[in-house]
Amino acid sequence: MSSDSTPTSAAAPLNRPMITVAIMLATLIQTLDSTIANVALPHMQGTLSASQDEITWVLTSYIVAAAIATPLTGWLSDRLSVKRLLIFSIGGFTVASALCGLSETLTQIVASRLLQGIFGASLVPLSQSILLDINPREKQGQAMAVWGMGVMVGPILGPTLGGWLTDSYNWRWVFFINVPIGAFALFGVATFLPAREPKHDAKFDAFGFATLGLAIGALQAMLDRGEQLDWFGSNEIVIEALLAAISFAFFLVHTATVGKKSFFKYELLRDPNFATGTFFIFVIGAVMYATRALLPPMLQNLMNYPVATTGLVTAPSGAGTMVAMLFAGRLLKRIDARLLLLAGFLISAFALWQMMQYTIVLSASDIVWPGVIQGFGLGLVFVPLSALTFSTLAPELRADGTATYSLMRNIGSSIGISIVQTLMTRNTQVSHADLAANITPFNPAIQPMLNSGSNYDLAVLNASITQQASMISYLNDFKLMFVATLLVIPLLVLIRPARQAPDASVAHAAMD
Repeated sequence: MSSDSTPTSAAAPLNRPMITVAIMLATLIQTLDSTIANVALPHMQGTLSASQDEITWVLTSYIVAAAIATPLTGWLSDRLSVKRLLIFSIGGFTVASALCGLSETLTQIVASRLLQGIFGASLVPLSQSILLDINPREKQGQAMAVWGMGVMVGPILGPTLGGWLTDSYNWRWVFFINVPIGAFALFGVATFLPAREPKHDAKFDAFGFATLGLAIGALQAMLDRGEQLDWFGSNEIVIEALLAAISFAFFLVHTATVGKKSFFKYELLRDPNFATGTFFIFVIGAVMYATRALLPPMLQNLMNYPVATTGLVTAPSGAGTMVAMLFAGRLLKRIDARLLLLAGFLISAFALWQMMQYTIVLSASDIVWPGVIQGFGLGLVFVPLSALTFSTLAPELRADGTATYSLMRNIGSSIGISIVQTLMTRNTQVSHADLAANITPFNPAIQPMLNSGSNYDLAVLNASITQQASMISYLNDFKLMFVATLLVIPLLVLIRPARQAPDASVAHAAMD
C-alpha cells in the first residue's frame, strides 16, 4: 500500500477504535464462514436434493475461489485504494451471503459460494495490513492480538454457532447471520476509514496471476477432494495435480525472467523475518486446523457425542487462545518475542502429547483442558509471530505480504487436514487388520462369542475392533502433529528481533 497522502487526509485524526471494530467485524464473518457451513451440509443436502459428492462442492467452491483471489489483494489495494477495495469486498461478501441463504438449487448455492470466496478473499489480509498501518510500532503487538482473535477464534466457533443456528432455525441462517454483521462493518469502514488516491499506473501481470491462480486453485481442489476420491486412483485428482504442477512451474519461470514486472513481489522473500514467519504460519495452519478437523468426528463417531455437545467441549480452546493473545500483546513490550514463540510451541506440543493419551473412554474435562492448553499455546505463537513477520517489512509491501501470509496459512491448513484424514483412513484399515489377526478360535477371551455362532455377536465384535482401530489412528495423527510442532522449534534461530523504531506513528504508511 502506498504512503502517498493528501494534506487534508494527513491532518485528519484517525478514529482507531471504530476502524478496528469495523474491520474486525469484516474479518469475523469471513473466518466464521470457513467452518460454519460444515455442520449444515446434511440439512442442505436434503433441501437441495444433492448427493453426498455434490454437496461437498458447497465447501470446495468457497475454498478454491478464496485461494485464487487472495493473491490479488496487493494489486487491487493499489489500483482501487484500500478503502474502496474493502467496501467492495464487504458489500459483495454480504450480498453473496444473502444469495446463499436464498438459494433453491445446488447450482445457485455453489455459484453464490464462489462469489463469497472471491469477495471475502481480501478481508483477512486487508484487516491485518490496516491494523499494522494505523498503529505505531509500540502498539502493533496489541493490534495483532486483536486481529488474531478474529482470525483464530472464528473457525473454532463456526461449527458451534452453525450447529445452533441449524438446530434452532434452519441451515439458511448460517448465511443470513452475515448480513447484519456485514452491514455494520460496511457502515464503519465507509464512515471512519480515511481514503487515499489509488495508483492508476499500477501494472497487472496477467500471465503471472493466471498461472499462480490456476496452480493454487487446482491444488486446493485436489486437497479438498483427494481423500473422498481415493487420491491418485481418480482421474480428477491426477488432472488437478498435473495442472497444479505445470502451472506453478510456468509461474516460477515467468517470475524469474520478468523481474519486477512479475505479479509476485519477490522482494518479500529477501526479508528473512517474513520468509521464516510465513513458513511458521504454514505449519501453524496445518497443526491447528488438522486438530480441529480430527476432534469433532472422533467425538461424534467414536463416542456418540451430539453435534451441540461436540461444539461445547471444543469451543473452550478459543477461550484459551483469546486469553493468551491478550497477554501476548502486552508481553511483547517486555519480553523477546522469540521467547514467547518458544513458550507457545512448547505449550502446544504439551497439549498434543495429552491428546496422544486419549482412550475410548473420555470425560468432558479430558477433552476441554487439552483444547484450552493448545489454544493458549497457539495464542502465544500467533501474536508475536505476526508482529515479527512484518516488523522488518517495508510498509509498501504490507498488502502483498499480508495476502501471502494468509494464503500460506490457508494452504497449510488444507494440506494438514488432507494428510491427517488420509492417514486416518489408511491407518484404520491397517490397525483393523492387525487387531483382527488376534481373533482366532484359540483366543480364550472371545471363544464364547465365536462358539455362539450368532451373527449379532460377530457384528458387535467387528464394531468394537473398528472402534479401537479408529482410536489408534487418531492417536497416530496426534503424534504426527506433536512431532511436527517440535521439529519447527529450531527454526526460531532464523528470526531476528524486531528493529527498534522511534516513538512515532506509522499510520501515514497507508492512509493518514
